[in-house]
Amino acid sequence: MIAHKCPHIQVTIVDVNADRINAWNSDTLPIYEPGLEEIVKACRGKNLFFDTDIDKAIVEADLIFVSVNTPTKKSGVGAGYAADLFYVELCTRRIASVATSSKIVVEKSTVPCRTAQSMRTILEANSRPGLRFDILSNPEFLAEGTAINDLAHPDRVLIGSLGTPEGRAAQASLVDVYANWVPREKCITTGLWSSELTKLAANAILAQRISSINALSAICEVTGADVDEVAYACGLDSRIGPKFLKSSVGFGGSCFQKDILNLVYLSESLHLPEVADYWRQVITMNEYQKRRFAQTVVASMFNTITNKKLAVLGFAFKKDTGDTRETPSATVCRFFRQESAKISVYDPKVPEKQIFLDLTEPGVVDDSEQVKKQVTVCKSAMEACTGAEGICVLTEWDEFKTLDWAAIYASMAKPAMVFDGRGILDADKLREIGFKVFSIGKGVNL
Repeated sequence: MIAHKCPHIQVTIVDVNADRINAWNSDTLPIYEPGLEEIVKACRGKNLFFDTDIDKAIVEADLIFVSVNTPTKKSGVGAGYAADLFYVELCTRRIASVATSSKIVVEKSTVPCRTAQSMRTILEANSRPGLRFDILSNPEFLAEGTAINDLAHPDRVLIGSLGTPEGRAAQASLVDVYANWVPREKCITTGLWSSELTKLAANAILAQRISSINALSAICEVTGADVDEVAYACGLDSRIGPKFLKSSVGFGGSCFQKDILNLVYLSESLHLPEVADYWRQVITMNEYQKRRFAQTVVASMFNTITNKKLAVLGFAFKKDTGDTRETPSATVCRFFRQESAKISVYDPKVPEKQIFLDLTEPGVVDDSEQVKKQVTVCKSAMEACTGAEGICVLTEWDEFKTLDWAAIYASMAKPAMVFDGRGILDADKLREIGFKVFSIGKGVNL
């Protein structure tokens, strides 16, 4: 977006993975995001470059964004909760060893509070004499599927710095970049630690809202209340608002769970066990929602899905993206597989290879060949649904709303059941066709 909005600024994106860089330089980008391809192709080769020459890019840059992965640690202290800062440290040491002039270094990765202090220590201890490094925190608040619009029209741009004159000067330099398209009043300047914590806090609060409405969906299903009506009425309260009050099979994506776990670990490290338990419950509720949905499917299909064909529509964690990280679909599919079901999966943007990769993750699934015997990836929703006894809508792709449901019904085994895990289908129309329908948060009306 900086390259797109600032033609006078040269932007070079570097990575150690040559295949990834080659993909960014090709006609087929490595990720799907609406509007991204048009921007990349318009700027690439003009003021936007993708390269593997990391050292050259460091030497030439005035401002360096560190945008590496910070996955949850899988072993050692904090395993399962803490962010692994290995790649952040690796980048920081590379900058220190290569830089020949002073730099502004910007944290874009989501990191624990006070990571900037560690980066500063590494830079000052390993760089050439006389060089100055100013660290800024500039977390991203975009959402996959709407990332281009989020970047072009952000609610706010947050930039944190040390309160020193040099820190504020560096902060002002980055504000000047964003001011090419973002009103200055939307460029919020804070301290470094506040900026780092805000990113974790924002994701935790958004996930909390989803878990809250999902908890209410369970009550709705028992009492006969409609979760969409409850959410709408609550959202009209100006103190609450309507966003992130859509009940579903659960949240996914690369950020929410990882950032909440990070917040849990931070709270425990600060000897705040009650705070840690509070945020941990957001994830507990999300796992419960996925499990509850899958159990509802089994219970509705006469308490067994052994050798029954189930169609899973949607594998991405949300619509308008091919991202499957922490997708609820993978959890539900694993549950169905353990119940010996035959699963046919269709997603318009997730490749077959990625679906099997997620369902045969080493250390999670022991028998990958058995998975491939039970799971089939289809090229259309119709193919996935033909011969199925039940359909599970697990991603809110728009195309699922306009499928030829009458033709799908005719192709299915009877009784034909639809389990709408996203609340996007017209249940009454489906029942008129002949389907038995379960909609999340609306009671069991099969």
